[in-house]
Amino acid sequence: MSAELTPYKVFEAGNVALQCGITLVGAKLAYATYGTLNAAKDNVIVYPTRYGGSHADNEFLIKPGMALDPEKYFIFVPNMLGNGISSSPSNTPIPLAGPDFPAITQYDNVLLQERLLREVFGIEQIRLAAGWSMGGQQAFHWAALFPDRVAAMACFCGQAITAGHTYVFLEGVRHALITDPAWMQGRYSEQPWRGMTAKGRVWAGWVLSQDWFRQELWRDMGYVSVEDYLKNVWDAMYYGLDANDMLSMIRTWQACDISANPLYNGDRKAALAAITAKSIVMPCRTDFYFPPEDNAAEVAQMPNAELRVIDSVWGHYAGGGRNASDTAFIDAALKELLA
Repeated sequence: MSAELTPYKVFEAGNVALQCGITLVGAKLAYATYGTLNAAKDNVIVYPTRYGGSHADNEFLIKPGMALDPEKYFIFVPNMLGNGISSSPSNTPIPLAGPDFPAITQYDNVLLQERLLREVFGIEQIRLAAGWSMGGQQAFHWAALFPDRVAAMACFCGQAITAGHTYVFLEGVRHALITDPAWMQGRYSEQPWRGMTAKGRVWAGWVLSQDWFRQELWRDMGYVSVEDYLKNVWDAMYYGLDANDMLSMIRTWQACDISANPLYNGDRKAALAAITAKSIVMPCRTDFYFPPEDNAAEVAQMPNAELRVIDSVWGHYAGGGRNASDTAFIDAALKELLA
């Protein structure tokens, strides 16, 4: 998460009934907006946040001249529940604090986002829903839950339904954190730093590809060895964040399924078929979390979608603004959807 946060606002949502059957009392949804809402309210882009990220981490795609141009569009960036800015384990009072924070689904996130746009801005129509990773999960949900209101959808390095292999990867990351004795079942007096460091080192082997390490691209970042890169980048990656927040978002990620809601009742085929928005789904060829094969199976069931593979060695990071050519690839697709 970026250390310096762009100014944001907070939607005081009151008591929100969640899918898990628990009421989130005094729910808060933090959000940032870029650009100006036009009189017709038809220039709206929804661009949700990703795992461990804030609205500021989305700004690499929000620039004049790029597809998400704040001089043309009203870009709404909601912070996921659990990310430490919106309602989360770390900022919610007892009895829902810390490990007692309720399970959040992407359905919960998107329903709250839709309510905010409608109640605060009077927005009904969405020109584009887009996102990277868990942000892409939310974009999929927007297009499936409100098919008559979302004109276009883009998901880069994300999925509509978390695959079994991704679920297992997340279990490894989760256990790297919770096996730190300092975690104390989530009731720690200080952050479990050993677990956070272990989590980072596990993640480092998944987020970037074998080709990336084979080409020793860490050298381009100024590091002299793999260990130098791990020590200086990944050992501190999650310092400053809260362990229970990290675990909450993992739980949300593992549960992601656009059909797991009252609208589709588990019918994944129906949920994907309902997405009539013009869609471009962009997996990276070397992404271990969301491989192209999983997205291809989803796109095959969508009536107006294209699979466009990012041919990059940057793995999952191809979607996150780390490499200029990958970002240009995504930006070009977004411009097509907005044309």
